[in-house]
Amino acid sequence: MRNFSGYFLWCVLTLGWVQLAQAAGDFSFHYPRSSVEMELQKVSEHVYFVQGKTGIATDNQGFISNASVIISEKGITIVDALGSPSLAEQMLSLVREVSDLPVIRVIATHYHADHIYGLQVFKEQGAKIFAPLGVDDYLNSSASTERLEERRFSLEPWVNEDTRLVYPDQLVDQSMRINDGDVQLQIDFLGKAHSDADLTVLVEPDQVFITGDVIFEGRIPFVGDGDTRAWLETLNTMADKKGVKALIPGHGGLARNPQQAIGLTRDYLAFLRENLGAGVEEMMTFDEIYSGIDWSRFSSLPAFDEGNRINAYQVFLSLEKELLDN
Repeated sequence: MRNFSGYFLWCVLTLGWVQLAQAAGDFSFHYPRSSVEMELQKVSEHVYFVQGKTGIATDNQGFISNASVIISEKGITIVDALGSPSLAEQMLSLVREVSDLPVIRVIATHYHADHIYGLQVFKEQGAKIFAPLGVDDYLNSSASTERLEERRFSLEPWVNEDTRLVYPDQLVDQSMRINDGDVQLQIDFLGKAHSDADLTVLVEPDQVFITGDVIFEGRIPFVGDGDTRAWLETLNTMADKKGVKALIPGHGGLARNPQQAIGLTRDYLAFLRENLGAGVEEMMTFDEIYSGIDWSRFSSLPAFDEGNRINAYQVFLSLEKELLDN
């Protein structure tokens, strides 16, 4: 009898350990496994995020941007999908450690490569993809296919021939609210700011503001194809937003002081436009203007060496165009 009791106890314990192991992360990967460090950080009752490292687009196996996870009683919403299917799958494996609810939607704040190449992972989960009106122009351009080809080379094997561009299921052309029961999502359509089309998401009642690349925290922004005049107007409007308890930027750490986070990006863009604009009005060359600017206010920030001159040149060209248009 004692032997039977011992065997029965062994069976129960073994079954318990197996179930525990399965619950803890017996996740099925389908893409090349990334080896970067990734932590699912809890922000509030319903919101988590993963934070990429500061760097250029191909650093850290492409894990340089942030993505957010919102867990409601109706299911899971992802905001931005990281820079490869491998990274998205790694994030999903972490999500599965805290929830087995279905991923019902992904909100893409904009369509830059470091935020969208993981979309196919969530599409395969049955998620509905939301994105701002204007990304369709990018997807139908040669720029989108050329960028993907470049990343298949520079981020191989994590971006490869199996990586594809995912078209949105719903284009957002005006601000909207989504009610997920215990969570409400306020999605604001910004139009052109950091990119050709941008969205932000406010999670209520948590009061967590997810901004995409309209905000860069703790590093200089990437200007790229942004409209810095419209971008600054957007940031000035954001500065009036009340009651926000935490801000998740597109790049950089969680901001518990949202006004300070907005201020850094706003001050940098304003500095570029003011100092470059003065030289443009004097018909100076870019090199003359750039060498005469005191950059010490921003030169110690991460990504300055890699990105500041490129940013300045993009703003210089846009200011020249604005001058001609006027």
